[in-house]
Amino acid sequence: MNRKKLQKLTDTLTKNCKHFNKFEVKCLINLFYHLVGGITEQQGTAIGLDRNAFQNILYRTFGMLDDTIMDRVFRGFDKDNDGCVNISEWIYGLSLFLRGTLEEKMKYCFEVFDLNGDGFISKEEIFHMLKNSLPQQPSEEDPDEGIKDLAEIALKKMDYDHDGKLSFADYEQAVREETLLLEAFGPCLPDPKSQMEFEAQVFKDPNKFNYM
Repeated sequence: MNRKKLQKLTDTLTKNCKHFNKFEVKCLINLFYHLVGGITEQQGTAIGLDRNAFQNILYRTFGMLDDTIMDRVFRGFDKDNDGCVNISEWIYGLSLFLRGTLEEKMKYCFEVFDLNGDGFISKEEIFHMLKNSLPQQPSEEDPDEGIKDLAEIALKKMDYDHDGKLSFADYEQAVREETLLLEAFGPCLPDPKSQMEFEAQVFKDPNKFNYM
């Protein structure tokens, strides 16, 4: 990408970006093109990070291991559902992912945990996520029983209107009372250490770029 095009793209994305300044946006644009292999847009089709490339970043950079959660994070970034994260989805997604307000993070996490997208988190969805994220003990006769109990406890604690499922209002109230419940069903945001390491590596002189 030539300098003029890069400048225009940086200006456009910075204008619509809540949590990054112009320098940071430029660094993230450089990282994006580095990750997609420096390909430029061809024949009018926008380039981007496909599901595998994106999940590889979540795994290598932010230590995420759960395939279900990583898939939901990918869907959270891929706003137009075209199967790849384009440059604007990358910038705006990372803006929330790294520096979002509690309100933004609650909305994002709820959407990640609402596996079927029906606006509620069901007991079955809680069970599925906890089963994937909790280590199972080989000595247990039926390890699913303990996870079912945990799902039951989590639902009872957070289901304020007692309808057997979590609405966003239930989830929001629970998180406002205890912020540790933000990622109650699996890590879908970067931990502080990996966030700091990522920012320290990426937000430096964009002309001396070296990442991964």
